[in-house]
Amino acid sequence: MTEVSDGHILKMMADPATRDKGFTLMMDAYKEKIYWHIRRLVISHEDTEDVLQETFINAYRYAGSFNGQSKVFTWLYRIATNECIRLFRQQKKRTDKTQELTEKLNKELLVHEPVNGDEILSKFQKAILLLPEKQRIVFNLRYYDELGYEEIGQILKTSANALKTNYHYASEKIKDYMINH
Repeated sequence: MTEVSDGHILKMMADPATRDKGFTLMMDAYKEKIYWHIRRLVISHEDTEDVLQETFINAYRYAGSFNGQSKVFTWLYRIATNECIRLFRQQKKRTDKTQELTEKLNKELLVHEPVNGDEILSKFQKAILLLPEKQRIVFNLRYYDELGYEEIGQILKTSANALKTNYHYASEKIKDYMINH
């Protein structure tokens, strides 16, 4: 597929005659990156598919309100991250306890782990799952998606300094877990 600019996608989505085609171009351009962002946060493929679908439904629904002050992928990451947080809150209401949710995610991780199981990677993923929600999101966006603090700030509507602090604490907790478990 040829690279399509954000401007071209947005122009197409702004025109009712080409809105659906523009939306399809946006999905083609960003679906895989958004899928893996969500998957690292929610672990389960089924939950990831649900969150991904909601992300693109909301992107389609609110495309007219996108002001273009950020990149399209930053806007989509924000929608996806908010949908992940919404899912976490629904799961917390159902389980009533954060510990139960963490255990559920750890079990999902084990189910989806490859048969040859890289123990270090598994341990690393478990450490990430033990992080508080915000630290986990910041860590994933910075470590896996290699986003800068300014971009993460646009996604989470948080200052770069607060994000640096969250990332530092997350990194320290992960190091501690990797050494002591």
